[in-house]
Amino acid sequence: MTLRPSARGRPRAAPVVLVGLAVAGIGFLVLPFAGLLQRTPWTGLPGLLGQPTVARALRLSLVTATIAAGASLLLGVPLAWVLARLDFPGRSVLRALVALPMVLPPVVGGAALLFALGRRGLVGQWLYERFGVLLPYSTAGVVVAETFVALPFLVLTVEAALRSTDPRYEEAAATLGADRWTTFRRVTLPLVAPSVVAGAVLAWARALGEFGATVTFAGNLEGRTQTLPLAVALALERDRGAAIALSLVLVVVSLGVLVALRDRWFTLRPR
Repeated sequence: MTLRPSARGRPRAAPVVLVGLAVAGIGFLVLPFAGLLQRTPWTGLPGLLGQPTVARALRLSLVTATIAAGASLLLGVPLAWVLARLDFPGRSVLRALVALPMVLPPVVGGAALLFALGRRGLVGQWLYERFGVLLPYSTAGVVVAETFVALPFLVLTVEAALRSTDPRYEEAAATLGADRWTTFRRVTLPLVAPSVVAGAVLAWARALGEFGATVTFAGNLEGRTQTLPLAVALALERDRGAAIALSLVLVVVSLGVLVALRDRWFTLRPR
């Protein structure tokens, strides 16, 4: 007995159970944001966002997240190219290490950074003794922590784009005498430029919302290392209204990023 597909164009009824569970899932995800909006002090919102502490945290977050996104671009695009174009032993292990900060508890990532780059750390001790550089509890430490958690988002996005591009364009450039660096600049990079932008925006948004690694590695010093997420945590104990206002800012920025990227992040996956 053969099964024939349904007539073309005929709508198929959705299973009630699946639709019901989907609705429950949507409600579960939306409900916290509805609660946040319901508790937002709309009339006093401008005054709360204009507080000096809030303004400093917002400014620091924007600056450090932008620098972290730039560092992710500088390091992530070459790393994505290596993972996508070169075949070498241990490539799958390297890819897993690159993605590790995405699934690692942020506090563990911050502790690892502290043991590596702290004053007595594996590399931090040498940096301090030779150059007097002390990253923990500094603004530079915030950038390092944010880059650590944001870099994988850019790498995986760009790598997936590189794997999906037709290699014949690069091969054609090579047959015309272009070396690998010229081919990368003139052919490969323009082909994946939209994904590079998408990865950079995702990295920026992830850096903006980073909390665990930052507070563990850089602390929570007002005006120096206190970013928006850290200010929210502190405001929850002191000023609930300010915490809600700061949370609303982060939600709006994150939602704006995801809407702007639409389905790009969800359709780009390494093969």
